[in-house]
Amino acid sequence: MAIAYLLLSAIWFSQYMRFWEDILQLQHCIAAVIGLGLFEMILWYLDYSNFNKTGMRPVVTTAWVVTVGAIKKTLSRLLILSVSMGYGVVRPTLGGLTSKVLLIGATYFVASELLDITEHVGTINYVSGRARLFLGLPDAFLDAFLILWIFTSLSKTLEQLQAKRISVKLDIYRKFSNALAVAVIASVAWITYEIYFKATDPFNERWQSAWIITAFWDILSFALLCVICYLWAPSQSSQRYAYSEDVGEEFDDEEAQSLTRGQSNGYVSLVKQEQKNGNAAISDEEDESEEDKRE
Repeated sequence: MAIAYLLLSAIWFSQYMRFWEDILQLQHCIAAVIGLGLFEMILWYLDYSNFNKTGMRPVVTTAWVVTVGAIKKTLSRLLILSVSMGYGVVRPTLGGLTSKVLLIGATYFVASELLDITEHVGTINYVSGRARLFLGLPDAFLDAFLILWIFTSLSKTLEQLQAKRISVKLDIYRKFSNALAVAVIASVAWITYEIYFKATDPFNERWQSAWIITAFWDILSFALLCVICYLWAPSQSSQRYAYSEDVGEEFDDEEAQSLTRGQSNGYVSLVKQEQKNGNAAISDEEDESEEDKRE
């Protein structure tokens, strides 16, 4: 995973520096998540490597690694939520939702931090299974709440883009929603397998293959991050995805309609004026012919 994040960082930051002048605020957030992910995986590698060589796992080092991981997980979820709300694309800011997003982020960080410390540091200082279950429930509840909020916000964003008929952004968000749907289906399937795995191995006899349980979530989050990087990659046309473009397109449409209406009104008035002039000329000719007859 460290090598995977290193490759993603090299690709992303090369484009990031190349098109620096066209970078959006959303792309700054993506860069921060990639950097934190790389830092987290390097720390995990060093922690496990030291554990493998010395047979000892310091509590302070492990707690520090877990904290960085909790920060990265929190920012990743907030990034997906902000993208689903249309931050920087449909709306310039989150507005009144900023405080709510920050509140759910802080709550999730605390729950994730406590759960991860219990799972990893708890292997050093034993923690009972009831305590782990008690700390795991808030984390699972917040994950479910975030998923519901993400899909609700994504549905509203798709409706706004469809109403404004912005095909480029609508296509991007449809691809993003499909990727999220696949990720959710894969998550549910893996949770089912995880329950089966733990239920059929109550004494942890298959500990050598248990690493795949947690590895799946790292791979899934990395794959979803790659999808976001692909859809919102830095380029010369990055600004066409910005919020200001929506105003410009609406203004252009309104301006075109007003010009069309002005032209049509002018054309009708011109036709009416010509008809009036023609009728006046005909009446003058009739008057002159009647005077000639009288003479």
